[in-house]
Amino acid sequence: MIDAKDSPSTRPYLIRALYEWCTDNGFTPFIAVLVDERVRVPNEYVRDGEIVLNISFDATSALKLGNDYIEFKGRFGGVARDILVPVDRVLAIYARENGQGMAFPLLASSEESGSAADQASDKPKAGDGEPDPTKPEGPRPAGGGRPALTRVK
Repeated sequence: MIDAKDSPSTRPYLIRALYEWCTDNGFTPFIAVLVDERVRVPNEYVRDGEIVLNISFDATSALKLGNDYIEFKGRFGGVARDILVPVDRVLAIYARENGQGMAFPLLASSEESGSAADQASDKPKAGDGEPDPTKPEGPRPAGGGRPALTRVK
């Protein structure tokens, strides 16, 4: 019998399911990532140890949503970059248009803390007119606060 702590993570399956939900409904899937030495993203777009990436079909090429890694090529400031994100570093996946999605807890091996909803905040924009994987444009609450993450049940 497999102990729950020894069973495979559900995180990659939930990420794939929510990615499919977003694309099927015409939404733009974004992932919030907690960056460490294993995450391969352009460091100039990392803020406070975090980055938000647009993983839509239009913003990526060669996207692979694997069980261990999310891999793709994305454009940052007009320059194509190879992106590699360990699945256990994904804090949330959500739709840009309405903020609906799912936040994930940090795994026990992670030393960082903070709520996943706080992790899915605005990041810098690389304004070159192309789909920008670092440009979250989620809904804004009245009063101009940060976008809120809504759980999909």
